[in-house]
Amino acid sequence: MNNLPSENSPPAADELLDEYRLDYTKVKPNRFATHDGSQKRIVVVLDEDVAQVFTTPESVNRMLRALIESMP
Repeated sequence: MNNLPSENSPPAADELLDEYRLDYTKVKPNRFATHDGSQKRIVVVLDEDVAQVFTTPESVNRMLRALIESMP
């Protein structure tokens, strides 16, 4: 018996299609990408106790900048 898929059968789960259709109405912007490309963002994972104090990226950056200014 022939185990090859017929031309009318749907592709197997591990097969790639020649073409994929993207529904652009469901696309969401990348929240980690900068919009104008002028800044490079780096993601850093904070420990839980630190993340409880600094809950926004702005608060982390503000504190780190203050620390940088106080360094000799």
